[in-house]
Amino acid sequence: MGVSNALNINDLRMLAQKRLPRMVFDYIDGGADDEHTLRNNTQRFRDRELLWNVLVNVSEIDLSTRVMGLDLPLPFILAPTAAQRLFHPHLGELATARAANRHGVAYGVSTLATQTLEDIAEAHPGPKIFQLYVWKNRALLEGILERAKAAGYTGLVLTVDLPVMGNRERDPRNGFSVPVQLNTKTIPQALTRPGYLIDLMRGGPAVPANFNTADNKDALDRENGRFDPSISWEYLTWLRDQWDGPLGIKGLSRPDDARRALDAGVDTIWISNHGGRQLDTCPATIDTLGPIADAINGQADIILDGGIRRGTDIIKALALGANAVAVGRAYLYGLAAGGEAGVSRAIEILSAETRRGMELMGRRSLKELSAEDVVG
Repeated sequence: MGVSNALNINDLRMLAQKRLPRMVFDYIDGGADDEHTLRNNTQRFRDRELLWNVLVNVSEIDLSTRVMGLDLPLPFILAPTAAQRLFHPHLGELATARAANRHGVAYGVSTLATQTLEDIAEAHPGPKIFQLYVWKNRALLEGILERAKAAGYTGLVLTVDLPVMGNRERDPRNGFSVPVQLNTKTIPQALTRPGYLIDLMRGGPAVPANFNTADNKDALDRENGRFDPSISWEYLTWLRDQWDGPLGIKGLSRPDDARRALDAGVDTIWISNHGGRQLDTCPATIDTLGPIADAINGQADIILDGGIRRGTDIIKALALGANAVAVGRAYLYGLAAGGEAGVSRAIEILSAETRRGMELMGRRSLKELSAEDVVG
């Protein structure tokens, strides 16, 4: 089965598993500790059910939305995910960008992308946002923010749920690292996927392309793990001074933090638990959406990620208060399975499922959705 024959996101997942060595597939597929939150993110969408109205004219369906100042034809964003050349060694983020551009989908680009901001922007001149990690070296961040502005990124999202890396136990068991190092654990895995190994050797190591100069590499080395565990809310004041466009904060789970973000001048609340890869046994994101939506009461946009595998998941999140959702693993499976064509197929699947779900519910636009449509 090729990506064009994939009927759902799980089909793309199985194709990715066949293409990638175990260590790389597990890096996409795994979570922290016992992976309770990883599983629950998806299961809690399944636990909720949808009601519908009948005898409604659904000959025309409007899936458009507006978030972070962007008018989008579809209510989902391709979430920022790091090191995409691990999954598609030749193009990585460029394959994702081209697919997103073809469909007019907004693309969130990671600080740790393995293609440059400028090359990604050339591949996707349409709607895109830049994701930033909290690092100690502010001069380094100022430089990359200026580059993001110049390249046409109109929104900025600060990731705040990663003061330290989560305990992702699959990775040390597999001997995995970024970039991939060939050793006694990884060589046998790589040899089972010779096509991937050849691509990896031809493409070279998947390193952060936006810091790929001697000075920047030295600065990153001095970051001592890069992430700053001493960060506080004052950081947002500094960041707002650096960025005059839409600003989001990614990785919130509590209504009180959402209110603090509003007070700090944030435009978008991005509900996320990092795909279950950070704090295990925390709630599924769909369970935290309602209280946060009530707390901010329409004063900011809401984006939600975590566990979205079906168009009906997207509908449930929108009905419960999100303005848009972000998908990560769903399109990464496609990227790993078939590059640009695989990402495009993931977008097509989610778009078609969302449209069909709206038709079956008797809802002609996202504005017609409400919490009364969701049971459970």
